[in-house]
Amino acid sequence: MDVLSDVVAAMRAGRPHSARHYKYAPWGLRFAAAYEVGFHVVLRGSAWLIPQDGEPVALAPGDVVFLAHGLGHCLVSAPGVAVRDVALLPDGTWSGTAPEGPGEGCPDTVTLCGVYRLDRERAHRLLAELPEVVHLPARVGGHRSLQAAVELLGMELEEQRPGTDAIVTSLLDTLLLYILRAWWESERAAGRARGWAAALADPAVAAALRAIHGAPARAWTVAELGAAGGLSRAAFARRFAALVGEPPLTYLTWWRMTTASRLLRHDDLSLRQVAERTGYTSEFAFAKAFKREYGVAPGRYRRGVS
Repeated sequence: MDVLSDVVAAMRAGRPHSARHYKYAPWGLRFAAAYEVGFHVVLRGSAWLIPQDGEPVALAPGDVVFLAHGLGHCLVSAPGVAVRDVALLPDGTWSGTAPEGPGEGCPDTVTLCGVYRLDRERAHRLLAELPEVVHLPARVGGHRSLQAAVELLGMELEEQRPGTDAIVTSLLDTLLLYILRAWWESERAAGRARGWAAALADPAVAAALRAIHGAPARAWTVAELGAAGGLSRAAFARRFAALVGEPPLTYLTWWRMTTASRLLRHDDLSLRQVAERTGYTSEFAFAKAFKREYGVAPGRYRRGVS
């Protein structure tokens, strides 16, 4: 089981969207805090991203910035320019703006901006560990897969053709995975890997995570999970807790409940089937564990009643 893909699929709460934007200097945009997570890619020209907290980030062609926590920020042609308030809409366009172009002549800057709807109520730990701004600068030979996905996405958004809607959705899903992978690889290369970046790179812990995600219904023991990574029970338990931030069986329970919530909302399964797929021998045991985690019975959760 690919843990990263599984985690992103579990957090997804709707279709991602993106749009291409043309800008003529001077320009300045202020984005309010949002429930969604977003990204900006500079296709042509340059820009500055000014986070809510922290230093401004200079962006060059090919640079990608990912805002994992939906915090407010500004995107401007240069520091100090006047800004106007906008918001990323679910379709990737902006509210509060007039059409940007193309106008007369070549635009100074062309960007891709987009949003992902992720379930923050069950956000995975790996998302919480990301910094406010993930900046992935373009460089020769670096993040080649990410840059290829950006180029393909830009081409699809530039001209609507048959199949564009499905292709753009798939490319945006791919782009999110490439962004996360590129950031973790950069952290490891720089010797800064901590938490989930280190956990996914650790052979023993990664093997245990793959086992949990591949068979969440199995009655795993700490010894069995340790054996999957070639470690003794005690050594594995210490390493897993140090990197993931919680004991193995605590994470197993959390992932079972996350899986159950997705099945209840998106699959036409009976409560017994959901219980069986998440490792519970009876509906009663499952309902008790689910209510302890979510504060509401599985049936009410399925109906969207809080």
